[in-house]
Amino acid sequence: MSNKPNKNKPQMNMPKFNMNWIYMLAIVALAVLYLTGGGENTSVQTTTSYSNFKTWVMKGYASKIVVNKNTNTLQMYVKPEHIRDVFHQGVKSTGKEPTVSVEFGSVDQVEQFVNQARELKKFSGELSYNNQRESEFFNSLIMNVLFFAGIIFVWIFIMRRMGGGGMGGGGGIFSVGKSKAQMYEKGGSLGITFKDVAGQAGAKQEMQEIVDFLKNPQKYTDLGGKIPKGALLVGPPGTGKTLLAKAVAGEAGVPFFSMSGSDFVEMFVGVGASRVRDLFNQAKSKAPCIIFIDEIDAVGRARSKNPAMGGNDERENTLNALLTEMDGFGTNSGIITLAATNRADMLDSALMRAGRFDRQIHVDLPDLSERKEVFQVHLKPLKLDENLDVDFLARQTPGFSGADIANVCNEAALIAARHNSPKVGKQDFLDAVDRIIGGLEKKTKVMTEAEKRSIAIHEAGHATISWFTEFANPLVKVSIVPRGQALGAAWYLPEERVLQTKEAMLDEMCSLLGGRAAEELFVGHISTGAMNDLERTTKQAYGMIAYAGMSEKLPNICYYNNNEYSFQRPYSETTAKVMDDEVLKMINEQYERAKQILIAHKEGHARLAQLLMDREVIFADDVEEIFGKRPWTSRAEELLEAQQRAEAERMAEERAKELEAEKKEVEVSENSENSGPSENSENSESK
Repeated sequence: MSNKPNKNKPQMNMPKFNMNWIYMLAIVALAVLYLTGGGENTSVQTTTSYSNFKTWVMKGYASKIVVNKNTNTLQMYVKPEHIRDVFHQGVKSTGKEPTVSVEFGSVDQVEQFVNQARELKKFSGELSYNNQRESEFFNSLIMNVLFFAGIIFVWIFIMRRMGGGGMGGGGGIFSVGKSKAQMYEKGGSLGITFKDVAGQAGAKQEMQEIVDFLKNPQKYTDLGGKIPKGALLVGPPGTGKTLLAKAVAGEAGVPFFSMSGSDFVEMFVGVGASRVRDLFNQAKSKAPCIIFIDEIDAVGRARSKNPAMGGNDERENTLNALLTEMDGFGTNSGIITLAATNRADMLDSALMRAGRFDRQIHVDLPDLSERKEVFQVHLKPLKLDENLDVDFLARQTPGFSGADIANVCNEAALIAARHNSPKVGKQDFLDAVDRIIGGLEKKTKVMTEAEKRSIAIHEAGHATISWFTEFANPLVKVSIVPRGQALGAAWYLPEERVLQTKEAMLDEMCSLLGGRAAEELFVGHISTGAMNDLERTTKQAYGMIAYAGMSEKLPNICYYNNNEYSFQRPYSETTAKVMDDEVLKMINEQYERAKQILIAHKEGHARLAQLLMDREVIFADDVEEIFGKRPWTSRAEELLEAQQRAEAERMAEERAKELEAEKKEVEVSENSENSGPSENSENSESK
C-alpha cells in the first residue's frame, strides 16, 4: 500500500494563525474591564444624604446595608420593586442590585437606627461590615495600570509594523517622510531603448543629447559647457512621454529613479518636502543618474497670488523644496531631472525657468508618417492578413496618439477573434476605429421608418456639403447605424494642416450645418439630432471671433485670458454683445450657404439619402458615383504622394549605394586575384 499523498485530493485552505487577532482580543478585553470597573459591579451607584437614607429605610426600600467603618460610608441595596421609587428608572437601566452610598457620623448611630427599623418591621435585611479599603484601592490601581500598559503595547506594535519590523535604522512611523521613488540600479534593466519609441524624431534627437551628456560628459565640459539640470516633456496624453524617459535611462545605462507627482502629497504636514529632500539625497549617492517625475503638475502648479482663495500650503511647501533642490545653494552634479505633464500652462513660472528645466521637449501627436511607424510597432505581435495596407491604417487614424493606435490594434485583434477569423484583416481595423470613435454599435436599437429617413437625409446633407466645399475634410463613409449616443455619423479624413485659414474654418462650419439644413428643406421640420453639430459650430464661431480675430467688427483682437484666478472677462459688456451678434451673423450666413448648396444638388442628395436607407453604410466611392469626382484634391492625398515620391527616391539612393559597394568589392577581389600569381612567381624565383 502506497503512502504517497494523493495529488488529486482537494486540499483545504485553512486560515493561517495570526497574532494580530490575539492582540486585538486582549485590547478589547482590557477596554471592557476598564469601562466596567473590573466586572465587580455592573449596577448603578448613587450618593444621597443621611436623612434620605433614613426615610427610604423606614419606607421599606432597603434589602440590606453594608457599613464600611474605615471610610464612614454605607451602601444601601434597594429592593427591585422599589428601584423606580429611588432612581426613577427601571431595572434594565439601573442593573439588578443598584446601591445608594451614604456618609454617616458614627457606627453606633447607624446600628441604633437599624435596630429601631427592625423593631418597627421596616427593615428585615442584613447589616454587615466591610473593612477592605486597601483592596479596592489596589484593584483600581491595577486596572488603570493594565489599561495604560495595553495602550503603550498597541503603540509599540503599530510603530514596529509601520517601520517594517523594527525601530532601528530610521524606521517606525517616522519613515513616512522617506521617498517612495522606485529605483532601477541600471536603466538598461527596463529593457527599453529608442528603438522601442516609434516616431517622435525631434524629441528623440533632443533626448539623445542628454544620453550623450551622461555617457561622455568630458566632451562637453572641456568646452566649458554644463550638463543640463532637467528636461520637461510636454504633450497630450498617450503620446509616449513616460516611454521616452524610460528609453533615456535604458540608453544611458545609469540609475533611474521613477515616481509620480502625487507620491509627494500626503496628509501629514511637511511630508512632501521631506520626500523631495530624501529623493535628491538618494540620487546624489548614485550620481550620475536620472530622476523622473511623472505628472509633475500635481505638485508644480502655479502658486496662488491670493492666499485667501484657498491655496494649499503643503503643496506650495513641496514645490519650494523641489525648486531649492533643483537649483539652490546645494550642487547636484550629475543628476538630471526629467518630468512629464500635459498641463504645462498650469506650472509655476519658477519651475520653468532656465537652470531648473533647461529644455521643454514637445511630444506632439504623431503625423501620417509617424503613425505608420507606430502601427508597425504594435502590429508585430498580431497575425495579419497579407493584403493589409499600413499606409491605409495610418490615413484612417488622424489625431490618434500612440496609446490610441495601440488600442486600435488590440480592438482589431479582439474583433477578429470574436468572428473566428484566422487572421486580422482590414475590416477588423475599420470596425475597431469605428468602435473607438463612435462607440459600440447598437444593433437592437429600434427606429421607425420616418426616423430612419430623417437620419438618412441629415447624414446625406453632411456628405453633400463636404463634397462641394473646397476646404472641408474629405469624406470616408456615412452610416445611419446607431453608435453610442449618435443615431448616425459621417466619417471624414481630417487634413493635418499646420495653419487654419478663415475659409477652411467657414467650410467646416458650413458642413456641420448641412444636416440641420437638409432636415428643414427635405423633411419639413427640424429635430434635436443636430445638437452636437450646433454645439461644435457655436464653439468654433466664438473661437474665431474672440480668439483668432476673424470678425468684421472686432478684427485683429484676441481676448484669450490664461489667468487661472481671474473671475472677470477681459472685455466689456458692450464687446460681449458685439461678439454675440457677430457669432449669430456668421452662423446664419453659413446656414444659408448650406441650404443653397443643397438646393443646387437636391437630386444627388435624394439619391444619396435613398442609398443610405437601403445600405445603412456608404463609402466615398458611392458618393463619387453620384456626384462625380471631387473637384479638389485633398492635402492628405498630396502629402501621401509626396511621401511616396520621397520614399522612392530614398530607396533609389540606397540601391545606388549598394551597387557602388558591390562594384568596389568586385574590384578589390579582382586586384587580389591578379596580385596573387605575381607574388608566387617572385617567391619561386627567389627560391
